[in-house]
Amino acid sequence: MSEFFTPAFLLILIFSTIRLATPLIFAALGGMFSERAGVINIALEGLMLAGAFTAAVATYELNNPYLGFLCGIAVGGLVALVFAVAVIKFEADQVVTGFAVSLLMLGLPAVISSRLYDSAGSTQQIPQEHLLPNFYNRISIASILAFLLVPACWYVLYKTPFGLRIRAAGENPGAADAAGVNVIRLRYIAVVLSGVLAAAGGAYLSIGQSSLFTRGMTAGRGYIALAALILAKWKPIPVLLACLFFGFTEALAIQMQGVIKMPSGEDVPVQFIQIIPYVLTIIVLAGFIGLSRAPKALGIPYRKEN
Repeated sequence: MSEFFTPAFLLILIFSTIRLATPLIFAALGGMFSERAGVINIALEGLMLAGAFTAAVATYELNNPYLGFLCGIAVGGLVALVFAVAVIKFEADQVVTGFAVSLLMLGLPAVISSRLYDSAGSTQQIPQEHLLPNFYNRISIASILAFLLVPACWYVLYKTPFGLRIRAAGENPGAADAAGVNVIRLRYIAVVLSGVLAAAGGAYLSIGQSSLFTRGMTAGRGYIALAALILAKWKPIPVLLACLFFGFTEALAIQMQGVIKMPSGEDVPVQFIQIIPYVLTIIVLAGFIGLSRAPKALGIPYRKEN
């Protein structure tokens, strides 16, 4: 076990944690705006898949990762708008609709990919020179953007009139409406913003961390981001810390493969190691959801009084 304490191992673990936390930070920050405005966003997983698939296809076709990234977040915003219309205008159940979006985006990319590339499992491999750049082959530009977004989101949420209105819409939409805030429009903006940010996390997965889109490549990261959001009590700085925690557990699980032994001397089956982040997600949801105070109007449709 001494290899766990070498400087080289710790450095690898730190950079791996940052890389693995990056898509979670994007998605959790997006979910924060939506849920602070009063709309439960279970669709984070689907929004990440939309961004990942679109970014991979656009980058491959346009040979430009920045245009691919922008296309990914644009489609994420569009899918989020459809979700917003369903839950805000037509008052569909937010949890059920969110799951429906995630299920749709689990299957739709496979259909489109099979049409474009004769492969339902993955898109075409993107050349290395057309991926998002990495600094010193360790940190992606998307990771830097994700970390910079945390203080920016904190400032927007707590130091601007827009942030005040977002929080008011999620706590007491009736009072916000009486004060002249257009709650419906604000919720639309918050949900679309959540789609843009979550899709950015998905785009990073396909053109930053990987070099193609594979079916279901988010692997539940949208739900882990939601767990991080609950653990962080819907606050930006704690969101960063929670995402780093989940990124660390995944990084540690990867490094533990082939190292941890059973009493018999055999390697611990890799499947048991890979489930560690998901088990921790369940524990967090079970243990902290009752301790975190959600916005009071979260999940409650708002009808403007005439």
